[in-house]
Amino acid sequence: MAKRFPTTEYVEAMSNYIPYGRQDINQEDIDAVIDVLRSDWITQGPAIERFEQAVANYCGAKYAVAVSSATAALHIACLAADLGQGDIFWTSPNTFVASANCGLYCGAKVDFVDINQNTYNLSVDELENKLAEADKQGCLPKVLIPVHFAGQSCEMQTIGALSQEYGFKIIEDASHAIGGSYQGQPVGSCQFSDMTVFSFHPVKMITTGEGGMVLTNHEEFYQRLIRLRSHGITRNPDLMQGESHGSWYYQQLELGFNYRMTDIQAALGISQMQRLEEFIERRWFLANRYNQLLQDLPLMLPWQHPDNKSSWHLYVIRLKLDKINKTHRQVFEELRSGGIGVNLHYIPVYLQPYYQRFGFQLGDFPQVEQYYEEAISIPLYYGLNEESQDKVIVSLIESLTLSL
Repeated sequence: MAKRFPTTEYVEAMSNYIPYGRQDINQEDIDAVIDVLRSDWITQGPAIERFEQAVANYCGAKYAVAVSSATAALHIACLAADLGQGDIFWTSPNTFVASANCGLYCGAKVDFVDINQNTYNLSVDELENKLAEADKQGCLPKVLIPVHFAGQSCEMQTIGALSQEYGFKIIEDASHAIGGSYQGQPVGSCQFSDMTVFSFHPVKMITTGEGGMVLTNHEEFYQRLIRLRSHGITRNPDLMQGESHGSWYYQQLELGFNYRMTDIQAALGISQMQRLEEFIERRWFLANRYNQLLQDLPLMLPWQHPDNKSSWHLYVIRLKLDKINKTHRQVFEELRSGGIGVNLHYIPVYLQPYYQRFGFQLGDFPQVEQYYEEAISIPLYYGLNEESQDKVIVSLIESLTLSL
């Protein structure tokens, strides 16, 4: 069978394509990875601990555990919180499916809390009402997973107070939010939570290719997270049943997983961490530029809670559909066909076919459904230059004003 090569038109189109997000890799990043490849350690070596320490120090947390993905991080965080068969956990419906899948892996039952129409994060008012009702019915959640959407923290002080009142654990899904802050404290400090999860996927603020991390201030969680990422095994004699047989000895204390990060990935992460502030500053510049240049269009621009400094993982606009003569899909497809790599974050999790088998259906969470009908994520990343950003803006203007 003859090989099919990309056409000249395809290559040209892709060279002019502006993605919604992408990594930025410089020579220092490349050199850091090469150094590890030439070293004695490429899997479980010293770079992992250095990366963990760098993130923990930046965030002001006591402990950090690097793993193979944020999904893996969420999974072992749920297990460390003793989420299991018959338990209930809640999360936001405006997230990637991993925020809900992680609890299902543990055998727990999922439910959702509708979103705030300004921040697109889990609504603390809805949460408070739902907790009061669940308390009456005897079905309170064991774990809550608030998602810091687009880089903006949830209202963690209120959520933390509710956890004290109703007795649930908090795992912050901060996959979008490394580099952000809440009430002047870095996201990841775990000031109002038990654990925080980060993602290092290429479209996030820093990348390790794939990778994730759990931060916590509790040693008991830390010790269990360390075991769970590596088959449930310990080499610590203090944790073993009976005496150690020697320096080679280990014991499997529980059923864990191979969720380990490699030294290759960690080396890239260490290098990227040195540029995190630079990455965030550029995202802020670009977001502010969008705010200024898009304000006269029939759009709802992102709103920032005064307690927050977002890391601006995403820049999400919402179409004022009553002001234009096009559908949401028409605008989206026009931008895509014009080389603007827009995306939609997210399809409400409970509308996925897999989740509808649990009884969820259209109409369950009206705020997130309205959001889904209007939202578009437009390009925002460190390497986006003003010329390309102007192309995004002009394309939006053409699509929206020609429809008036």
